[in-house]
Amino acid sequence: MIFCEITCELDEVQWLNHGGDLTNDRWARFEKQISVSTVQKLNEKWAFSADSDVTATPSISDGMVYFPDWSGSLYAIKQKTGELVWKKNLTALAAASLGSGNRTLLSRTSPTIAGDRLLVSINGPCAVVAISRSEGDFLWSKVLDPHPYGLVTMSGTEYEGFFYIGSSSGEEGRAASTTCCSFQGAFFKLDVKSGEIIWWVPMLPNNGGRRDQYAGNAIWGSSPSIDVQRRDVYIATGNNYRTPDEVAQCELNYRNLTNPPIPDACIVPDNHVESVLAINLDSGNITWARHLGGYDTFVATCISRNGSIINCPPVPGPDYDFGEAPILLTIPSNSSYHGRHGKDIVVIGQKSGIVWALDRETGDTVWETQAGPGGTQGGSFWGITTDGQRIFTNIVNSQRKNFTLVPSMTVIYTGGWVGLNASSGQVLWSTRGDFTPAPLTHANGVVFGGSLSGVVTLDAQSGRILRSIPTNGSLYGGPSVSQGCLLQPVGLGNTAAQFLNYTTRPGNSVVSLCASTMV
Repeated sequence: MIFCEITCELDEVQWLNHGGDLTNDRWARFEKQISVSTVQKLNEKWAFSADSDVTATPSISDGMVYFPDWSGSLYAIKQKTGELVWKKNLTALAAASLGSGNRTLLSRTSPTIAGDRLLVSINGPCAVVAISRSEGDFLWSKVLDPHPYGLVTMSGTEYEGFFYIGSSSGEEGRAASTTCCSFQGAFFKLDVKSGEIIWWVPMLPNNGGRRDQYAGNAIWGSSPSIDVQRRDVYIATGNNYRTPDEVAQCELNYRNLTNPPIPDACIVPDNHVESVLAINLDSGNITWARHLGGYDTFVATCISRNGSIINCPPVPGPDYDFGEAPILLTIPSNSSYHGRHGKDIVVIGQKSGIVWALDRETGDTVWETQAGPGGTQGGSFWGITTDGQRIFTNIVNSQRKNFTLVPSMTVIYTGGWVGLNASSGQVLWSTRGDFTPAPLTHANGVVFGGSLSGVVTLDAQSGRILRSIPTNGSLYGGPSVSQGCLLQPVGLGNTAAQFLNYTTRPGNSVVSLCASTMV
């Protein structure tokens, strides 16, 4: 009981990475001050102005808040007052150690709190930088992949002195001006103290640096989740940028069949495209891998903003990445699903608009639900959340498809938010929004989403909008929650809004919205 009280208190005040903790579920479990009845009392306690847009969920520990902005700065401020403690320029701090020359370094995601240090993902080169939490001093840096377009967009997870992180790339955005592509996604385990790579797991057959073989499968969203009992870490991957010519021809032939067999034999087992994987923490061996999409080879420049086709793969796909990692959940005891090892599952949303629940032990499908329309920018994007009984996801609806709300059956063409039954996947409610890529956060019956104009609070049970809270800019990032306060990043950065023809407002702050001014 004493242990529970101590750990619960720590969990209440800490938010250690994008996903919050090892479950990656963005759920402030022990929050009591914020509730459906107190949402109307949320007031701005302080607002901290950064040098540029802030899209990363702020990390929180020991009364300190940490976050980057899109200018390349990293900040440490006091949780209670918003007072600046230190500010570091990532280029000045780490460029020399990374050999990046005159390249401006920035981070676009939540720094991971690992004891007395912060582990910072660099948005090019593909690297991680460790700094001290107390002063922001440089400790070490590690290049994960020397690929010229490599970068890290996910927020890593620390456990037992090791750091788990995936690699990503901007190469598919360069396809119009280069022969595409050679980047190959991988997942890494690093020693927190030294930065040494303990193991790494490739997501594709090795291409030897060639541009006519397999490329892509970035690991780029939210934070890896970790099951400490099974000793597995759970991740998900993106699309192929390229496949070998013989594989593309195989797929063309496959699609011309009257009754093509399932699964698609053109997708080889080592091509972990748009897959969920469980990886053993100790060995780096893949426990199981589930491919959850069809053949999907896509580059971002394939369809330009004016609709013309540029340098597409021979068989272009729909670009239905996983833009997030799975969350951990145990289905309630009244569930109709009974797996061989109980009811432990992982749940994940996909840019296709499908939400998947898989058995944590085997990877078998428990349920799958089309929560809303898919699109190249979502679909589900950046992170779902839960209250233990329900799953909550955003639907960006980037291609402005018909989106039928439940239970009203109203058809909309914008984005929105959806609540699903965690045991069955049944859609319980869906609510209209506008531009909704911000990851969701849940606290004590309230779901927090982002919009063009500010924070949207929804009743977790019904999906009813409780209150919209204006901010001084449009939102792309989701909030963290601690001690009765919502810490909301404001801004868009170099994000997908530019492709979706929305009227957006720039922002450059982190705002503390608290249920009580006494916090």
